[in-house]
Amino acid sequence: MNAISKIRRNHILIKLKKLIVFSLLIGFLCTFLALSLKKITEYYETIFFNKAINNPLFFLLFPIIGLSVIFFLRQYLFKKNENKGIKEIFESTNSKSKNLPIYKIPSHYINGLLTVIFGGSTGIEVSTVVATATIGSVVQRKENVFQEYKTELISAGIAAGITALFYSPIAGILFAYEVISKKRTKTFFLTTILAVSVASGLLFVLNEPPLFNLKITTWHLHAIPYFILLGILAGLNSVYLTKCVIFFKREFSKIKISYYKIIIGSIILSASLFLFPQLYGEGYNSIKEIFLQSDTIKLSYTIVFTFIGILILKPIVTSITLASGGDGGVFAPSLFIGAFLGLLLATVLNTFFYANVIPINFMIIGMAAVLSASIHAPFTAIFLICGLTNDYTLFFPILVVCLISKYTAKIIFPYTVYTFLPSLAK
Repeated sequence: MNAISKIRRNHILIKLKKLIVFSLLIGFLCTFLALSLKKITEYYETIFFNKAINNPLFFLLFPIIGLSVIFFLRQYLFKKNENKGIKEIFESTNSKSKNLPIYKIPSHYINGLLTVIFGGSTGIEVSTVVATATIGSVVQRKENVFQEYKTELISAGIAAGITALFYSPIAGILFAYEVISKKRTKTFFLTTILAVSVASGLLFVLNEPPLFNLKITTWHLHAIPYFILLGILAGLNSVYLTKCVIFFKREFSKIKISYYKIIIGSIILSASLFLFPQLYGEGYNSIKEIFLQSDTIKLSYTIVFTFIGILILKPIVTSITLASGGDGGVFAPSLFIGAFLGLLLATVLNTFFYANVIPINFMIIGMAAVLSASIHAPFTAIFLICGLTNDYTLFFPILVVCLISKYTAKIIFPYTVYTFLPSLAK
């Protein structure tokens, strides 16, 4: 009996050592993948966008080129399978037999890159999440001793990927928990903490700066009622985004000839980009621009028309990008919508109600609030935004507003784009 117990203990110890080593390996590979995709996308998106600004004809050409290339790659290289985003991860973690095939790594990497640089109004976050989840899944399948740790190793990959994109290890772990795993096991925390530790270490060595380099000085108690209003508006906007994605995906699925989807989607996307260039790609450059102008923007008919147009059109063009074959999700669009919503509300309050609120605070809180409501993950949103800005001054108001926005959205429509199933609409 003692010999059997000793063998069992040795087996557990060997398995634990392997789990530690492979969690570290997953962290390294996923960080490299996420950072490389982020850097390449930023570089080429800037080049393509500047081309289009100098010659607006490219706003008409880029979307159809990008969606067409993605279509042909899918047909002839990626087994004619459409990318379903995070739902692919759920299908894998909820089934013992379904796994994320290795081709999903290049499929999401390349298609995510092409979607954004050619003007698709989404981001690379979901492409990164699925690609890094696939790395975790492949490692799990290569080692027979990890059969029961599929979700944990997939979560480790995702956590490292999110950490690399947003320089927030806590957000990486929380996203893996709130959205993907919902497990509170020792192995979940072991694998994800090890993976994000590697990611954080690499980011530190590479001296990666936060996405938004901002100085936040303070916030005022008299702004709390306005923060609550922002939370409610963010919840409403997130529901609009979610329902747009669901609606356009359903309507485009009725079109049987794939290239018709590309043509229709390209026409709508091109026209929208022509009117509002801010909708191009991820939109982070547009957010940076309005951060710089937030204190000097004065309300005018042009500003109101632009902001309202952007808030109405962004969910539509994001949805059409995805429905017509683009790769991406609602991460970047949520941050984009939240920034413009927060600045519009602050400007209106200061102009008409002499509220004396700080516009940049409303932009940051708006970004967190819309993301929280869109993915039903308030704590991920809180730490992700604080990581993006490398500042925790607004932690308390962000916490309050994220909870308000999430539950506002959940009361109106209890699903996210990740959890909604077509059968629920019947």
